[in-house]
Amino acid sequence: MAKLASIVLIFSLITTLVLLSSCPAMSQEVEDESEFNYDEGSDKGPQNWGNIKPEWFMCKNGTKQSPIDLLNPTVQIVSNLGALQINYKPSNATLKNRGHDIMLELSSNSSYLQINETQYVLKQLHWHSPSEHTIDGQRFDLELHLVHQTPSEKIAVIGILYRIGKPDFFLSLLKEDLEAISESNGAEREVGMVDPNLIAVSRGQYYRYIGSLTTPPCSENVTWTIVTEIKCVSTEQIQLLRTAVHDKSNSNARPLQPVNGRLVQLNKYRV
Repeated sequence: MAKLASIVLIFSLITTLVLLSSCPAMSQEVEDESEFNYDEGSDKGPQNWGNIKPEWFMCKNGTKQSPIDLLNPTVQIVSNLGALQINYKPSNATLKNRGHDIMLELSSNSSYLQINETQYVLKQLHWHSPSEHTIDGQRFDLELHLVHQTPSEKIAVIGILYRIGKPDFFLSLLKEDLEAISESNGAEREVGMVDPNLIAVSRGQYYRYIGSLTTPPCSENVTWTIVTEIKCVSTEQIQLLRTAVHDKSNSNARPLQPVNGRLVQLNKYRV
Protein backbone atom coordinates (compact mmCIF):
# COMPACT_ATOMS: atom_id res chain seq x y z
CA MET A 1 0.00 0.00 0.00
CA ALA A 2 2.83 2.36 0.86
CA LYS A 3 4.41 1.69 -2.53
CA LEU A 4 1.07 2.35 -4.27
CA ALA A 5 0.62 5.58 -2.34
CA SER A 6 4.09 6.72 -3.42
CA ILE A 7 3.30 6.00 -7.06
CA VAL A 8 0.03 7.94 -6.80
CA LEU A 9 1.86 10.88 -5.20
CA ILE A 10 4.52 10.94 -7.92
CA PHE A 11 1.87 10.77 -10.64
CA SER A 12 -0.01 13.63 -8.99
CA LEU A 13 3.12 15.77 -8.87
CA ILE A 14 3.90 15.08 -12.53
CA THR A 15 0.33 15.95 -13.54
CA THR A 16 0.51 19.23 -11.59
CA LEU A 17 3.79 20.18 -13.26
CA VAL A 18 2.34 19.45 -16.71
CA LEU A 19 -0.71 21.59 -16.00
CA LEU A 20 1.42 24.44 -14.73
CA SER A 21 3.66 24.32 -17.79
CA SER A 22 0.69 24.25 -20.16
CA CYS A 23 -1.14 27.10 -18.38
CA PRO A 24 1.58 29.58 -17.44
CA ALA A 25 0.83 32.67 -15.41
CA MET A 26 0.26 35.48 -17.89
CA SER A 27 0.48 39.21 -17.27
CA GLN A 28 1.14 40.50 -20.76
CA GLU A 29 -1.37 41.03 -23.53
CA VAL A 30 -1.73 38.02 -25.82
CA GLU A 31 0.05 38.26 -29.16
CA ASP A 32 -2.48 36.13 -31.06
CA GLU A 33 -5.84 37.89 -30.88
CA SER A 34 -7.70 35.40 -33.10
CA GLU A 35 -9.12 33.57 -30.08
CA PHE A 36 -11.30 36.47 -28.91
CA ASN A 37 -13.24 39.34 -30.46
CA TYR A 38 -15.27 42.42 -29.58
CA ASP A 39 -18.65 41.22 -30.85
CA GLU A 40 -21.12 41.39 -27.95
CA GLY A 41 -23.23 38.66 -29.54
CA SER A 42 -20.35 36.23 -30.05
CA ASP A 43 -19.22 33.38 -27.83
CA LYS A 44 -15.77 34.96 -28.16
CA GLY A 45 -17.00 38.42 -27.20
CA PRO A 46 -15.98 40.46 -24.12
CA GLN A 47 -18.65 38.93 -21.88
CA ASN A 48 -17.17 35.48 -22.55
CA TRP A 49 -13.42 36.20 -22.49
CA GLY A 50 -13.12 34.67 -19.03
CA ASN A 51 -14.60 31.38 -20.25
CA ILE A 52 -12.36 30.87 -23.28
CA LYS A 53 -9.18 29.87 -21.43
CA PRO A 54 -8.51 29.01 -17.77
CA GLU A 55 -5.70 31.57 -17.63
CA TRP A 56 -8.13 34.29 -18.71
CA PHE A 57 -10.33 33.82 -15.63
CA MET A 58 -9.61 37.37 -14.40
CA CYS A 59 -11.65 38.74 -17.31
CA LYS A 60 -14.81 37.59 -15.49
CA ASN A 61 -13.65 37.24 -11.86
CA GLY A 62 -11.42 40.27 -11.41
CA THR A 63 -12.47 43.18 -9.19
CA LYS A 64 -10.01 45.76 -10.56
CA GLN A 65 -10.78 45.57 -14.25
CA SER A 66 -10.27 48.20 -16.94
CA PRO A 67 -11.42 50.35 -18.65
CA ILE A 68 -13.58 52.50 -16.37
CA ASP A 69 -15.52 55.74 -16.53
CA LEU A 70 -13.46 58.51 -14.98
CA LEU A 71 -16.31 60.25 -13.18
CA ASN A 72 -14.99 63.61 -12.04
CA PRO A 73 -17.37 64.12 -9.08
CA THR A 74 -15.96 60.96 -7.46
CA VAL A 75 -12.24 61.39 -8.15
CA GLN A 76 -9.75 62.63 -5.58
CA ILE A 77 -8.01 65.78 -6.78
CA VAL A 78 -4.30 65.85 -5.86
CA SER A 79 -1.09 67.54 -6.94
CA ASN A 80 1.45 65.43 -5.07
CA LEU A 81 1.85 62.87 -7.86
CA GLY A 82 3.91 65.45 -9.73
CA ALA A 83 4.56 65.68 -13.45
CA LEU A 84 4.92 62.44 -15.40
CA GLN A 85 8.55 61.37 -15.33
CA ILE A 86 9.01 60.27 -18.92
CA ASN A 87 12.36 59.63 -20.54
CA TYR A 88 11.80 58.56 -24.13
CA LYS A 89 14.49 58.00 -26.76
CA PRO A 90 14.34 56.98 -30.44
CA SER A 91 14.32 53.24 -31.13
CA ASN A 92 14.01 50.86 -34.04
CA ALA A 93 10.45 49.62 -34.18
CA THR A 94 8.22 47.02 -35.82
CA LEU A 95 4.60 47.56 -36.75
CA LYS A 96 2.46 44.47 -36.19
CA ASN A 97 -1.10 43.59 -37.16
CA ARG A 98 -2.36 41.59 -34.13
CA GLY A 99 -5.81 40.84 -35.48
CA HIS A 100 -7.87 43.34 -33.50
CA ASP A 101 -5.35 46.14 -33.16
CA ILE A 102 -2.15 47.58 -34.60
CA MET A 103 0.89 47.45 -32.31
CA LEU A 104 4.16 49.35 -32.64
CA GLU A 105 6.83 47.34 -30.81
CA LEU A 106 10.09 49.01 -29.78
CA SER A 107 13.34 47.05 -29.94
CA SER A 108 15.27 49.22 -27.48
CA ASN A 109 14.80 49.36 -23.70
CA SER A 110 16.04 52.94 -23.46
CA SER A 111 12.64 54.62 -23.04
CA TYR A 112 10.91 54.52 -19.69
CA LEU A 113 8.29 55.95 -17.37
CA GLN A 114 9.31 56.37 -13.74
CA ILE A 115 6.70 56.11 -10.99
CA ASN A 116 8.14 56.73 -7.54
CA GLU A 117 11.40 54.76 -7.59
CA THR A 118 10.35 52.22 -10.22
CA GLN A 119 11.27 52.46 -13.90
CA TYR A 120 8.83 50.95 -16.40
CA VAL A 121 10.37 50.37 -19.84
CA LEU A 122 8.27 51.37 -22.86
CA LYS A 123 7.70 48.11 -24.74
CA GLN A 124 4.95 48.86 -27.24
CA LEU A 125 2.03 51.07 -28.10
CA HIS A 126 -1.30 50.35 -29.77
CA TRP A 127 -4.65 51.96 -30.56
CA HIS A 128 -8.30 51.36 -29.67
CA SER A 129 -11.26 52.94 -31.43
CA PRO A 130 -13.47 54.25 -30.04
CA SER A 131 -11.78 55.04 -26.74
CA GLU A 132 -11.95 52.46 -23.97
CA HIS A 133 -11.90 54.90 -21.05
CA THR A 134 -14.56 57.56 -20.78
CA ILE A 135 -14.61 60.85 -18.87
CA ASP A 136 -17.91 61.69 -17.17
CA GLY A 137 -19.55 59.18 -19.48
CA GLN A 138 -18.12 60.74 -22.65
CA ARG A 139 -16.47 58.34 -25.05
CA PHE A 140 -13.85 59.65 -27.45
CA ASP A 141 -12.94 58.60 -30.99
CA LEU A 142 -9.56 56.95 -30.32
CA GLU A 143 -7.34 55.89 -27.44
CA LEU A 144 -3.60 55.26 -27.60
CA HIS A 145 -1.99 52.95 -25.03
CA LEU A 146 1.72 53.21 -24.28
CA VAL A 147 2.57 49.99 -22.45
CA HIS A 148 5.50 50.01 -20.01
CA GLN A 149 6.87 47.07 -18.05
CA THR A 150 9.47 46.20 -15.42
CA PRO A 151 11.68 43.07 -15.52
CA SER A 152 9.34 41.58 -12.91
CA GLU A 153 6.39 42.20 -15.30
CA LYS A 154 4.77 45.04 -13.40
CA ILE A 155 2.87 47.08 -15.96
CA ALA A 156 2.13 50.79 -16.30
CA VAL A 157 0.05 52.12 -19.18
CA ILE A 158 -0.35 55.71 -20.33
CA GLY A 159 -3.63 56.32 -22.14
CA ILE A 160 -4.14 59.26 -24.50
CA LEU A 161 -7.61 60.20 -25.77
CA TYR A 162 -8.38 61.69 -29.20
CA ARG A 163 -11.36 63.40 -30.83
CA ILE A 164 -11.98 63.91 -34.53
CA GLY A 165 -10.14 66.93 -35.89
CA LYS A 166 -6.90 67.62 -37.68
CA PRO A 167 -4.58 64.66 -38.44
CA ASP A 168 -2.36 63.35 -35.65
CA PHE A 169 1.29 64.00 -36.50
CA PHE A 170 2.65 60.75 -35.07
CA LEU A 171 0.11 58.61 -36.93
CA SER A 172 0.81 60.49 -40.14
CA LEU A 173 4.42 59.26 -39.96
CA LEU A 174 3.16 55.66 -40.03
CA LYS A 175 0.67 56.02 -42.89
CA GLU A 176 2.62 54.08 -45.53
CA ASP A 177 3.60 51.37 -43.04
CA LEU A 178 -0.01 50.95 -41.89
CA GLU A 179 -1.12 50.55 -45.49
CA ALA A 180 1.64 47.98 -46.08
CA ILE A 181 0.50 45.64 -43.26
CA SER A 182 -3.21 45.89 -43.97
CA GLU A 183 -3.19 42.79 -46.18
CA SER A 184 -3.43 40.13 -43.48
CA ASN A 185 -3.53 39.45 -39.75
CA GLY A 186 -0.10 38.76 -38.35
CA ALA A 187 1.63 40.95 -40.90
CA GLU A 188 4.73 42.80 -39.69
CA ARG A 189 6.83 45.63 -41.05
CA GLU A 190 10.05 47.15 -39.79
CA VAL A 191 9.61 50.91 -39.73
CA GLY A 192 13.11 52.01 -38.75
CA MET A 193 13.76 54.60 -36.06
CA VAL A 194 10.75 55.92 -34.19
CA ASP A 195 10.85 58.71 -31.60
CA PRO A 196 8.09 58.31 -28.94
CA ASN A 197 8.64 61.94 -27.96
CA LEU A 198 6.78 62.89 -31.14
CA ILE A 199 3.58 61.66 -29.49
CA ALA A 200 3.96 64.73 -27.23
CA VAL A 201 2.53 63.25 -24.04
CA SER A 202 1.15 65.96 -21.75
CA ARG A 203 2.76 65.52 -18.33
CA GLY A 204 1.00 67.72 -15.81
CA GLN A 205 -2.66 66.69 -15.51
CA TYR A 206 -3.75 63.06 -15.55
CA TYR A 207 -5.96 60.47 -13.91
CA ARG A 208 -4.30 57.64 -11.98
CA TYR A 209 -5.81 54.39 -10.78
CA ILE A 210 -5.01 50.68 -10.44
CA GLY A 211 -6.69 48.44 -12.99
CA SER A 212 -6.05 45.69 -15.50
CA LEU A 213 -5.12 44.94 -19.07
CA THR A 214 -8.13 45.61 -21.32
CA THR A 215 -7.51 42.47 -23.38
CA PRO A 216 -7.03 38.85 -22.25
CA PRO A 217 -5.65 37.71 -19.89
CA CYS A 218 -7.04 40.87 -18.16
CA SER A 219 -4.22 40.77 -15.59
CA GLU A 220 -4.75 43.18 -12.70
CA ASN A 221 -2.45 45.55 -10.78
CA VAL A 222 -1.76 47.64 -13.86
CA THR A 223 -0.97 51.26 -13.00
CA TRP A 224 -3.08 53.38 -15.32
CA THR A 225 -2.36 56.99 -16.25
CA ILE A 226 -4.98 58.68 -18.45
CA VAL A 227 -3.84 62.09 -19.68
CA THR A 228 -6.50 64.81 -19.45
CA GLU A 229 -5.38 66.65 -22.59
CA ILE A 230 -7.53 65.49 -25.51
CA LYS A 231 -5.63 65.30 -28.79
CA CYS A 232 -6.92 65.37 -32.38
CA VAL A 233 -6.97 62.66 -35.02
CA SER A 234 -8.53 62.62 -38.48
CA THR A 235 -11.38 60.39 -39.56
CA GLU A 236 -9.12 58.97 -42.28
CA GLN A 237 -6.46 57.97 -39.75
CA ILE A 238 -8.97 56.11 -37.59
CA GLN A 239 -10.38 54.41 -40.67
CA LEU A 240 -6.89 53.32 -41.69
CA LEU A 241 -6.33 51.71 -38.28
CA ARG A 242 -9.69 49.93 -38.47
CA THR A 243 -9.25 48.84 -42.09
CA ALA A 244 -5.78 47.46 -41.42
CA VAL A 245 -6.96 44.83 -38.93
CA HIS A 246 -9.83 43.37 -41.00
CA ASP A 247 -11.66 42.08 -37.93
CA LYS A 248 -15.21 42.74 -39.22
CA SER A 249 -15.86 45.01 -36.24
CA ASN A 250 -16.37 48.71 -35.92
CA SER A 251 -14.80 48.66 -32.48
CA ASN A 252 -11.90 47.20 -30.54
CA ALA A 253 -12.89 48.81 -27.26
CA ARG A 254 -13.72 46.67 -24.23
CA PRO A 255 -16.94 47.68 -22.43
CA LEU A 256 -16.64 49.73 -19.25
CA GLN A 257 -15.96 47.78 -16.05
CA PRO A 258 -17.21 48.44 -12.48
CA VAL A 259 -15.06 50.77 -10.41
CA ASN A 260 -15.79 48.73 -7.26
CA GLY A 261 -14.81 51.51 -4.90
CA ARG A 262 -11.31 51.96 -6.27
CA LEU A 263 -9.39 55.16 -5.61
CA VAL A 264 -9.22 57.29 -8.75
CA GLN A 265 -7.02 60.36 -8.52
CA LEU A 266 -6.89 63.42 -10.74
CA ASN A 267 -3.43 64.92 -10.57
CA LYS A 268 -3.33 68.66 -11.29
CA TYR A 269 0.28 69.71 -11.48
CA ARG A 270 1.55 72.76 -13.29
CA VAL A 271 4.59 71.83 -15.36
